[in-house]
Amino acid sequence: MQAPPRVLTVAGSDSGGGAGIQADLKTMLALGTHGMSVVTAVTAQNSLGVQGYWPLPEEAVVRQYRSVVDDIGVQAVKTGMLATAALVETVAGLLEDTGVPVVVDPVAASQHGDSLLAGDALQAVRRKLFPAATVVTPNLAEVRLLTGVAVADEAGMRRAADELLALGPRWALVKGGHLPGEAADLLTDGRREHWLRAPRLDNRHTHGTGCTLASAVAARLAFGDGVPEAVAVAKEYVTGAIAAGFPLGAGLGPVDHGYRMRRG
Repeated sequence: MQAPPRVLTVAGSDSGGGAGIQADLKTMLALGTHGMSVVTAVTAQNSLGVQGYWPLPEEAVVRQYRSVVDDIGVQAVKTGMLATAALVETVAGLLEDTGVPVVVDPVAASQHGDSLLAGDALQAVRRKLFPAATVVTPNLAEVRLLTGVAVADEAGMRRAADELLALGPRWALVKGGHLPGEAADLLTDGRREHWLRAPRLDNRHTHGTGCTLASAVAARLAFGDGVPEAVAVAKEYVTGAIAAGFPLGAGLGPVDHGYRMRRG
């Protein structure tokens, strides 16, 4: 039997299972790929927020990465929580020679607003990580941290995309889910614009949406899709996962990564 496409997530662990490495691997499985992981940090996290996190040593991250890439190989990489400037720079260096599509989700805070990225790491994200990216997938809060652009409408999303592209990625996906109205995202490489729209869903259980979207894009890139096609499939998948999101614990529940399996 032939192995499915292989996708590697380089991210933090979410002990509650809704986001981070756990969400990435569930998404990769749901979209037909073999997910592998490099853990960068361990979080104590549940439906109410992040109670603490502990970055791993750079050597541990390098050894995990080399162990997977040098033996099994990868066809796409997704990065998430990198926590510190040293880890950002370490991961950026590893990506330089891997030669596969890279999806960068510049995780700076949890959905509850808990910080997941050291303040001095933002410059490393801008200077080191973004130039290695095939596509970056920031939400509006991350856009503001990285570019200084406060987005209030679709014109602001265009300005933000221009600022992001100036940092070096080939494509920018600006997620407008926190704006009023429909859930509209802008994907552009500076020449072509693709607007992806979906109705806003009445569901507060949305923990893990950013991780899920970025991982879905990486999964489709591993199959050989172009970036616009991969993002369109990812948008459709995450919209369905949000619609099926369920309560868990006393706070925000997760999206349902396996909703397609349960339909059958």
